[in-house]
Amino acid sequence: MTRLIPFNRRSDNLVSSMTSIHDMLDDFFSNSYPSRSLARDTFKLDIQDRENDFLIEAELPGVDKENVSISMEADCLTIAVNVNEEKQEEDKERNYLHKERRSCSMSRKIYLSDADVDNISAKLENGVLAVTVPKLTQAETVKTINIE
Repeated sequence: MTRLIPFNRRSDNLVSSMTSIHDMLDDFFSNSYPSRSLARDTFKLDIQDRENDFLIEAELPGVDKENVSISMEADCLTIAVNVNEEKQEEDKERNYLHKERRSCSMSRKIYLSDADVDNISAKLENGVLAVTVPKLTQAETVKTINIE
């Protein structure tokens, strides 16, 4: 019955408008810093399973090869990055000292079966680390078994 009265129809619009304003104010005063996420805190990987090898490409912009370590243990390839930077600027006229520090440590583990550990190669170029892991070649031999 209340829908027959025009005033009540307008009140629904008024309530929805107020809700919209409240939502807008909540968004404005909410924490604007993004929450930490594992996807944002680690470097991105592309892994290709090719015919004779695996190709792992890691995005490492601004990272020097001295700050990257790669190791292989059992079937696990580990790529680790450890960056420690300190920047210092002095202005003696203004007695101003400015220091910035950045420390970053992250790693990724990739499990690869049939990896030829002795022939792994890596290259860091233009912020992309390319790791090539050859596959072990298994000689396919057919053995005939005699029946007694």
